[in-house]
Amino acid sequence: MRWAVFACVLVPVVLLVYGTSVGGATGAALGLAAVTAVCRVLLRRSERGLRAEAHAGLGAGPRTGPHGGRGRSRAAGNHSRS
Repeated sequence: MRWAVFACVLVPVVLLVYGTSVGGATGAALGLAAVTAVCRVLLRRSERGLRAEAHAGLGAGPRTGPHGGRGRSRAAGNHSRS
């Protein structure tokens, strides 16, 4: 998270040094802050979901395909086309 904050500060400063308007740099800073906040929320939600699955024991079983079968392995599905 520290790197995200660092980038949100650094990018507008660099834009100002290279001649971008203050409004443009401010817009970039606000856009980066918004994207960073959304990513943080999604990451926390994902981590909570993974912890809940591990706690419930859902993540320990074999993975199945979309139709209930185990699916084919990659080696079985890869045929060379010569």
